[in-house]
Amino acid sequence: MNPLRIGNFSGFYGDRFDALREMLTGGELDVLTGDYLAELTMLILARDRLKDPGAGYARTFLRQLEGALGLVQERGVRIVTNAGGLHPAGLAAHIGELVDRLGIPLRVAHVEGDDLTAAHPGALAAHAYLGGFGIAECLRAGADIVVTGRVTDAALVTGPAAAHFGWGPGEFDKLAGAVVAGHVLECGTQATGGNYAFFQEGDVRRPGFPLAEIHADGGSVITKHPGTGGFVDIGTVTAQLLYETGGARYAGPDVTARLDSVRLRQDGRDRVRIDGVRGEAPPPALKVGLNRLGGFRNEVVFVLTGLDIEAKADLVKDQLTAEMAKSPPAETRWELVRTDRPDAGTEETASALLRLVVRDPDQKAVGRALSGAAIELALASYPGFHVLAPPGRGDPYGIFEDAYVPQEDVAHTAVLPDGRPVRVPPPPETRPLAEAPAAGLPAPPEHGPTRRAPLGLVAGARSGDKGGNANVGVWARTDEAWRWLAHELTVDRFRELIPESRDLPVTRHPLPALRALNFVVTGVLGAGVASRHRFDPQAKALGEWLRSRHLDIPEALL
Repeated sequence: MNPLRIGNFSGFYGDRFDALREMLTGGELDVLTGDYLAELTMLILARDRLKDPGAGYARTFLRQLEGALGLVQERGVRIVTNAGGLHPAGLAAHIGELVDRLGIPLRVAHVEGDDLTAAHPGALAAHAYLGGFGIAECLRAGADIVVTGRVTDAALVTGPAAAHFGWGPGEFDKLAGAVVAGHVLECGTQATGGNYAFFQEGDVRRPGFPLAEIHADGGSVITKHPGTGGFVDIGTVTAQLLYETGGARYAGPDVTARLDSVRLRQDGRDRVRIDGVRGEAPPPALKVGLNRLGGFRNEVVFVLTGLDIEAKADLVKDQLTAEMAKSPPAETRWELVRTDRPDAGTEETASALLRLVVRDPDQKAVGRALSGAAIELALASYPGFHVLAPPGRGDPYGIFEDAYVPQEDVAHTAVLPDGRPVRVPPPPETRPLAEAPAAGLPAPPEHGPTRRAPLGLVAGARSGDKGGNANVGVWARTDEAWRWLAHELTVDRFRELIPESRDLPVTRHPLPALRALNFVVTGVLGAGVASRHRFDPQAKALGEWLRSRHLDIPEALL
């Protein structure tokens, strides 16, 4: 049987608008997937729905589709997307209207049942992460376009693969292979050189979107359309495999994929083969993402220029603290960022930034109370006083939390092109999630001369967020570098290099087949990205910070 060619045209809500057309015209495809949903996106869509009950889906997808609907029919490509967000039925209905208006005979179906908001009072949105068999049901019924709400990102690939190859719910190795391919595709150009540690090894000014050639046994080849930018190699695929994951067991609603079984090999230019993926029964419970308002947030950034930076910071902190004591916010956080240089050639490089962030359930406590106190200091504080922008009234911020619900309690439903709803049963077999057995490590390298140098000279990294936690995946590029990395980059060394993690739980997960270590830092992102807890609220650059830190590295590796 020929492989199923599944491409991606969107990795987030706001991705390259022209990518749908680019993928349709760039080469052969059977299925195109678009991933629009992230934890923050669900909150954004929930706020849209507060203003308009008919909203809650990714509006840009409808505009993208309008300009490409004829191509979809002409090329015979099926579209599968989670752009339905909080209102998949609404988006499906609008697509149906578009199809009728343009006179293009395409059949539209959608998947629902993920919305559990009514069962979680106080939540703006509560949605279970569904698997791919609702998508498969829609495709088997002849749908050309399938719209979902909150499914796992990989379900956009496992659903079409299950439909095409006739896989059943218990074929765990095959499903796990599709999950791994789906995880590589889900973030679009991150698999083709985007956001890649060694980006200078190819032309990534406009990377092409990725596609997977999936085989009947669950194996796959990750590639891209000929002539598109970027590149695909073992490093780009490894980086994406480590993104937003944890241990060796990568759990989903259909299958738990064993990341420690993944084998990668270069299969030609811009082609990486994925083999050997093993799967296990999924957990008995589905993850539910809860988004709610946490309160209100405001900030002001003071610019401190020239001499006596710390004394200037202390002065304005004392002044504002005294003023805010009259009506103190629930949380106050100061951070001095030393971007200044001595004897600087420009005023900007002579300046440091002092950032004040306040939070409170009451908007008044972070609005006028802060803005009035800060601006009234304009002529009465440190020399050179100014701010990047005046503080506003205070903005609402969100909190993301996880909950879990038994799989059988969720009404996973495929609504077929003829409007008929079909209930998708829970998996017949489940297995409680547990840590995988400890992975064996290679023997440490022999001692030899070392040189103080950045970790990034011998290792790549990619980091990301899951709720309030961050993960940092680090991989070596050679077997010798892996022998050193596996024994050098311990949890203690990680905490030493990343001081923010010293008082937080840090878990290390070795993945020897990928020559990789995956670190999970619990709680470093507070209540999730929408709470904007730290300077880099999604930990996107945490891995690059780690790569910039200096260690004693064997000279033989440099």
